[in-house]
Amino acid sequence: MLAGELSRHTTDDGARWAGALQPLAGAFAQRFRDFLPKATYPVRVGTHFNTAFALTLALEYADAVGDAPFTDLLREKANAWYGDDADCQAWEPGGDDFLSSALIEAECMRRALPEAGFRAWLDRFLPRLAQRHPATLFRPTHVSDRSDGKIAHLDGVNLSRAWCWRALARSLPDDDPRHALALETADLHLAASLPHVAGDYMGEHWLSTYAVLALEA
Repeated sequence: MLAGELSRHTTDDGARWAGALQPLAGAFAQRFRDFLPKATYPVRVGTHFNTAFALTLALEYADAVGDAPFTDLLREKANAWYGDDADCQAWEPGGDDFLSSALIEAECMRRALPEAGFRAWLDRFLPRLAQRHPATLFRPTHVSDRSDGKIAHLDGVNLSRAWCWRALARSLPDDDPRHALALETADLHLAASLPHVAGDYMGEHWLSTYAVLALEA
C-alpha cells in the first residue's frame, strides 16, 4: 500500500520516493504472479497469513499504479477462492487474531467484483446481516491484557472490523438497512479500541495502521 500511496503523489518528493520503492514493489508483485496460480486454497486465519487480506492490499496497489493484468490476476484468484462461499458463520475471533476473517473476505470481494456482482455475493455470504447475524461480527472484542503481545492483537480485530464495516457501508445504497447498521457497528468497534492505539508498546507499534484504515474508509 505504501507504493500505491506514493504513486498517487504529484510532488517531486513523492515521485522520487515512488521511484525508489518501485523495484521492491515490483518484486512483491512478481511473487504474487508466481505464487497465485499454484495456490489452490485460501488461508482464512485472522492473522498475517490471511489471503483475503493479501489480495485486498495487492488490489489497492494494482489499482493505484494502473497495472491491469495484475488486477485481473488478483480478481480471478479472489473469485476462485471465495466466489462460492455462502452462509458464513464467522467463527471468530481467535485468541490472537487481528483481522476479522469474515469481514476481510467481504472487503476483498468488494474490491474484486463489480458493484452488482458484489451485492449478489454479499447476499449469499452474509444472508442475515440485516438481522445482526452472525452476532459475533457486531460485538467488539474484549481485550483483557494489552501488555500481552498476542491478546493485544484483539484491538486490531476491532479496528480492522471498523475499516471493513465502513467500506461495506459505502457499497450499499443509503436506503438499504444494512448501510446504517454497518456504520453504527463500525463506530462501536472504533470506540472500543481507538483510545488504546497508544499506551503499551505491544499495540502502539502497529495499531495506528489499522486506525488510519478505519478512519479513512
